[in-house]
Amino acid sequence: MSVDLLGAYRPGTTLLHRLPAGAKLAGLAVLSIVVVVLRGPASGLVLLGLVLGLVVWSGTRPRVLLRTLRGVLLVAVLLGAYQSWQRGAAVATEVVADLFALVLASLVLTTTTPIDAVIDALVRALTPMRRLGVDPERVALAFSLVLRAVPETLSTARRTRDA
Repeated sequence: MSVDLLGAYRPGTTLLHRLPAGAKLAGLAVLSIVVVVLRGPASGLVLLGLVLGLVVWSGTRPRVLLRTLRGVLLVAVLLGAYQSWQRGAAVATEVVADLFALVLASLVLTTTTPIDAVIDALVRALTPMRRLGVDPERVALAFSLVLRAVPETLSTARRTRDA
């Protein structure tokens, strides 16, 4: 079994597939801010419901969805248990729902957008930062290397464990 962050993209004809990568990245950033600003379990569950609608709309395969959820499930259970113990069930519900909403929104982005388009959008977004000494191409290269290295590192760790 391999972890392939780059292989999640599935071509499609939905509006989500046709939106530019920059718009989807901006939407993910706005959603992240909304998740942090809004408080309460109701807002977390509503946002999670909206993102689940996006997952269905994007045509994400159930197998990919389950693999993604399985990867975050242990963290969510431990985080939820700790929050429930320390701050109550309402806060635990909010935190876990927010976590799943953000993870699933990221899944929608990777399912509907080729990684090259995401990197190009990152370069365009960072271009104004050149005046401050930021090299957008270098940042994009680092981003690209991380995306390619993580799956390979996990694959090597699995092969080593199996040996």
